[in-house]
Amino acid sequence: MDGDWRARRAVVTGGAGFVGSHLCDRLREEGTEVVCVDNLLTGSIGNIAARSGDAGFQLDLRDVSEPFDVPGPVDLVFHLASPASPHDYARHPLETLRAGSHGTANALDLAHRKGARFLLASTSEVYGDPLVHPQPETYWGNVNPVGPRSQYDEAKRYAEALTTAYRAALGVDTVIVRLFNTYGPRMRPKDGRAVPTFITQALAGEPLTVAGDGSQTRSLCYVDDTVSGILAAAASGHPGPVNIGNPVELSVLDVARRIRALCGSASPIAFVDRPADDPGLRRPDIGLARSALGWQPVVDVDKGLAMTIDWFSRLPAAG
Repeated sequence: MDGDWRARRAVVTGGAGFVGSHLCDRLREEGTEVVCVDNLLTGSIGNIAARSGDAGFQLDLRDVSEPFDVPGPVDLVFHLASPASPHDYARHPLETLRAGSHGTANALDLAHRKGARFLLASTSEVYGDPLVHPQPETYWGNVNPVGPRSQYDEAKRYAEALTTAYRAALGVDTVIVRLFNTYGPRMRPKDGRAVPTFITQALAGEPLTVAGDGSQTRSLCYVDDTVSGILAAAASGHPGPVNIGNPVELSVLDVARRIRALCGSASPIAFVDRPADDPGLRRPDIGLARSALGWQPVVDVDKGLAMTIDWFSRLPAAG
């Protein structure tokens, strides 16, 4: 990033969350002043503990579903605020829908007032249980609008439509990124996603609970790569949507076995009922990210998993 970027001031909604906190760290490393807006519904003060005493970082404790303002100039608005794991949005369905609807509108209004570029962190869940594989940005998806995952899927789909409308009707400079499965340090051990669940179980010597027969696939992108993709999209002039993810496709059973081996664990595999509407396939087509952003992931899956396992192994609950 050039010197102009380093002089900027950014707002990150959901900045105390898993991906958001890593984004805040990277922005600060690049010299960007950061205002983190988070109500800590699923985020954590611990995720931004390294920013304590940092004069270029400000935490604004508030719910983005309510109108808000940030004094002073703002050049970039990153909207990441939302529960993002199945366990979280099952517990907080209304908050998830509000973050995607009211929260997106409020963040877009801020960008409009400030003349800032706006980035929406959308999700591969807009593709639902896909009938096209791998998933390109031109695919419209196969989503159940009233299913158990609908609060998250439809919140993000609405957020994309709203972002597109603000761009077309009001001229807001926007970009949409669709994040595929991201993993790494700062994931919560009990957030319900496969990687932290398998790591926690393997370190504890407990059975690794694989849903169904484990043949469903996921594409795992290390958080540093995801953040690099987000920043590449923000620095570009591209409106998106653009997929940010790792095109290496793995079965859930393979992920469990890899984690078990990397943990040096003897835990057995235990097959459990598969959740309703659990996607059978996940693999991004990242041709657009390569051509328009010059981005692709660089962290090998096993290396990323090893770094993630090391972080989990040092948590008090794991020790």
